[in-house]
Amino acid sequence: MTVEGETPKRCPECNSEHLIRDYEHGELICADCGAVIEDAYIDQGPEWRAFDSDQDERRARTGSPMTYLSHDKGLATEISWSNKDYYGKRIPHKNRAQIYRVRKWHQRIRVSNAAERNLSLALQLLNDIGAKLGIPKDIKETAALIYRKAVEKNLIRGRSIESIVCASIYAACRKVNIPRTLDEISKASEVNKKKIGKAYRHLAKELDLNLKPTTPFSYISQFCNKLDLDKQAIVISEDIVRQAMSMGISSGKGPTGIAAAAIYIASVKVGKPRTQKEIARISGVTEVTIRNRYKEISKALNISISE
Repeated sequence: MTVEGETPKRCPECNSEHLIRDYEHGELICADCGAVIEDAYIDQGPEWRAFDSDQDERRARTGSPMTYLSHDKGLATEISWSNKDYYGKRIPHKNRAQIYRVRKWHQRIRVSNAAERNLSLALQLLNDIGAKLGIPKDIKETAALIYRKAVEKNLIRGRSIESIVCASIYAACRKVNIPRTLDEISKASEVNKKKIGKAYRHLAKELDLNLKPTTPFSYISQFCNKLDLDKQAIVISEDIVRQAMSMGISSGKGPTGIAAAAIYIASVKVGKPRTQKEIARISGVTEVTIRNRYKEISKALNISISE
């Protein structure tokens, strides 16, 4: 392994830059001529060894990584609410009142002004909505970063925190190509769908998000999983959508409606039929939309199924 730095060292004998760190013997050696450049090389790594991931986690003293889901990015000290000390022993009752006061004041000083308080509340709300939607942590981190950018540009003024948080989650889901419908986010947050859509358009314009339009493919796996349909149904649905897009049937149509109609056809083909009502409830589109898209697709692709 070569030595890295702003000005890489060279071998004084052959002027080579291929130097090797031998931590076992504490030496810096030239890989070309074998000259020992330093014989008291300092190992910058930890002084302990770990033989598995559990030991590595227990012995590390670096703390948790930085996260955008906390208003202080997770860099501040936290006092646990469990009544145990560092060694796992229970704190005596006579000391608990004092520890409680320390915790209370610690919580207060972590949020020093109104801006930090609002950010803390918004990120807590983002965590709660994300948990209800079942989205992974990396998407929530992306949503938190979008929200922070909106705060920096003062895009929150005149709008509710809830609508901007929901719009950030919607944008983050689209950014990683795992979209959630506005209906899903609206149901999880109890915020009006139109407000979320309006806030999202505002963020997309002001933050220059440049998100690509969603396609029916983005929704098929998600809807099929909720409808308890297997991989075969997903493959058939995607094939139907692919043919429909190649023939221009999906042009100007909502992606969720196309996906829902394709899943309806595929469910019948694999022998696990789902009703239009079931699919409408999962996809967030009306039964009429599914019926219209189904008729258009089945007519163009010459598909015949018994409803």
